[in-house]
Amino acid sequence: MNSGPALVSILRQGDTLVASVHTALDDSEMVRFQNDLVRQIGEYRARGVIIDVAALDVIDSFASRTLQTIADIARLRGAVTVIVGIQPDVAFAMVRLGMGMGEVTTALDLEEGMAHLARLREVGNARG
Repeated sequence: MNSGPALVSILRQGDTLVASVHTALDDSEMVRFQNDLVRQIGEYRARGVIIDVAALDVIDSFASRTLQTIADIARLRGAVTVIVGIQPDVAFAMVRLGMGMGEVTTALDLEEGMAHLARLREVGNARG
């Protein structure tokens, strides 16, 4: 029985899932988060995924790889992923350690992440 606060919340906003990580996750919690989010992408037929990591003061190599994996799986399932809220000190440390987010789009905050997804939809609608 889990009586503590939720470590991650995943909310649906139309065809977008917004996952907010509230505290540092150990490796097993990170894998559970990945599995839950991927399941919900299919369940809700999500076209966009925003992962908010603003509460994290550290993103280690395992967390970085897991976020990239989530984005890759989401893309293969038809959803675009945007990572938002990487703190300046975290970004600095990631660059110094040679870690990055690869091909995953990042944005300053949730508002910019939602705007990015909206722009992609507009471009898609103009083409379609």
